[in-house]
Formats: sequence, structure tokens, C-alpha cells
Amino acid sequence: MTDPIIAKRLVFHVGGYDPMPPQAVRRRFVRELQRFAGTWSASIASVSEAEVGADEAAWRIVTSGPNWRVETDYRHVRWDDIIEAARRRPTWRRVPLALLAFIDFVAAGALFGYFRTNWRYALFFLSPFLVFAVLAGLAALAGAGIAHASGSAVLGALAALAALALLLRWPGQRLQLDLMFDDWVFARDYVRGRDAVLEPRLDRVARQITEAARRRDADEILIVGHSLGAVLAVDLLDRALALDPALGRTGAPLALLSVGSSIPKIGLHRGARRFRAALERVAKAPGLFWGEYQALTDVMNFYKTNPVECLGMSAAGGPIVRVVRISLMLDPVAYRRIRRNFYRVHCQFISANDRRADYDYFMLLCGPVPAERQVRSPNGAQAAIGPDGTLLEEPSEEPTRTCRSRVGHG
Repeated sequence: MTDPIIAKRLVFHVGGYDPMPPQAVRRRFVRELQRFAGTWSASIASVSEAEVGADEAAWRIVTSGPNWRVETDYRHVRWDDIIEAARRRPTWRRVPLALLAFIDFVAAGALFGYFRTNWRYALFFLSPFLVFAVLAGLAALAGAGIAHASGSAVLGALAALAALALLLRWPGQRLQLDLMFDDWVFARDYVRGRDAVLEPRLDRVARQITEAARRRDADEILIVGHSLGAVLAVDLLDRALALDPALGRTGAPLALLSVGSSIPKIGLHRGARRFRAALERVAKAPGLFWGEYQALTDVMNFYKTNPVECLGMSAAGGPIVRVVRISLMLDPVAYRRIRRNFYRVHCQFISANDRRADYDYFMLLCGPVPAERQVRSPNGAQAAIGPDGTLLEEPSEEPTRTCRSRVGHG
């Protein structure tokens, strides 16, 4: 094979707005890794226990096939503690902050940008606020009924507030309304200011990236951002590039993978000047390879949207955009079971596949084929791995030589 074979890989994964603690993340990772092994006829020699720190949770994986072996140093960049702190916010504070975030994103042109680039995402943005409006309407009707029956407007108002509080607890919590509100509150805070916990954490992880690249302990370094985590991954890489502008050109090869990402969620807000400047610097970094994976059935990503071009930046920079089909990754029965669960579909970008497909999160992290080759190839790693898991000497299909701004279909 003409491409180098990966034997050691360092991965920094930045997840989306999910309060899942590190040990739960590792349990999911181990479970999905077993599934990956069955799909690709790979064997798993070991998965270490998690080493949990304030900034990240880390574990090491060894995967192998008949003629390959990969050691992966996996580092899950933490911000679950920040999300969990927001979840402890009382409802009487959460609701006004969420409504303020809604007004802010509408007034700053983000909602119009969502409709212009991807109407599905615009509806996703509106959905928690529409649900809240329905619940508030039901509470108002209940209050009006009490006021009419009692002849007291004050009693009616109190009854309406009590009814709204109950509705926000159920069915509101079942619909994860609190988590979706917190998500948008965080997004507004991220646009408008700096987080006292997150900012120094990203700085520390950025230093780890630059130091690891200089040491060349790994054959490649991957920065993976899922969902809103893709925004933080861009921010993280911008900090690393500020420390070492030659990052990726010297030292270990470096790649950014944004999967199911919501980069335009922040970038389309007129106030996100700091983030857009960071995005442009990352997009133009000559030593960085960037692959962006999107899917139609995932309403939480921007389908068929180049996250750099849609913000009015030059098409000369930015990612190779690959559109993939989640239905082809899963057993048909399994896909029918999850296809109406938007969150589960969104999480397929960080889950294992039942079938070999052009996108496979675990093949990118734990397989022997370099990430850039997997992104550029129309079939991902499929042409490079035989039915028995053997790494083929000659791929059965040449990878595409796609320009960096093109949207490709998997």
C-alpha cells in the first residue's frame, strides 16, 4: 500500500452537549468497540481502565487484525461538569435565560441563517421553544379556569404558575426540555463571553496537542468534534495553532474530524466574531487536514452545508464534506427502531456500525488506515480491509482526489 499504515494513534474527542460522566462514556465506548470488532473482523487485545482527571478521561485501546495492530490513546475532553452544573440551575432561572437566548439568536440573524442553510436545523432550534409555548398555553388555560371559578385573578395567576411548573417537570423533563434550554443558554454564553472553567481547560489541552505533535509519539493525531463539540474542537485547534503555527507541517500529522457537527449553529450568530475568526484560521492552516461528516436523517447537523462557505469565507479553506447514509450503517431492523429517535440517530456518528460503511467512527479511531485516506476514499476503509479483517496490500479502489471544499456523497 502506498499510504502509511497507522500503528499508534492519539485521539482527542470533544463530545456534544451531553452530561454523561466519564465512566459512562467509557462503558458505552467499550460496548460499541465490541460491535466494531464483529463488523470488521477485528480483535481487541485490551481496553484499559479510565484515568479520569479534571480536563479529560483517558484510556488505551489495542485493536488488531491478521496483519495489523493499532494502539490508540483515547482522550475524552471533559465538559460534562459544566453541563451538570447548568442542570442544577432552578427552573425559575432556566426559563428566562432560555427565552433570552431565543431572542438573542433570532435578533442576531441566526434563525434566518438556519432556514437559509438547513431548514431542518431551523425547526430543531424552534422545537423546544414551541414545546414551551404549548405548555405555557395549557397552564394559562388552567389558570383562567381557576380564576373564573374562584373569581380571583390572583388565584388564577398562581394556579397558572403552579401548572406550568408541573408541566415543565412532566412531560417537560421527559422531553428533555431542560437540557435543550441549557444547550441554547450555553450557546449564547459561548458567543457573548468566556467560560471561567472551559477557557483554561481548552488552553491546557491545546498544550497537550502541541507537545504530543512535537514528540511524534503517534503516527497521527486526530481531533474529533461531535455535535456542539465540533465548535469546541475548532476553538481547541485554534489555541494549539497559536502555540505552534507549524502544527501539522512539522511533527506528527494532524487531522480534524467534525462529525454530526453544528458549527454554523454558533457561526451564523452575528455576534460570534471571535469564533468565526478562529474557524477561518483553522480552515486555512496549511498543515491541517479536515474532514466533515453529515447525514440527512440527523436533524442536529447541517446537512449538505460547508461550514466555512456558509459563513461567507473563502472556499479555498475548510473541510472535505462527506454526506453519509446512516441507514447503510445499521441492520435494517435496528435502523427502523431508532430512525424516529433524533438523539439516537445523532449519536450514530459516535457509535459502532452493524455494517461496513464509508463512515465508521471506530475504524477512524482504531483502524490501521489513515484518517485522511478514509475521508478521501468514496468507500472509507472498506476497500482496504478484507472480509477476514486483513489489511490489503493493494486497495481495490483508488481514493478520490477531492478538492477540500467539495461536498461528496457516500
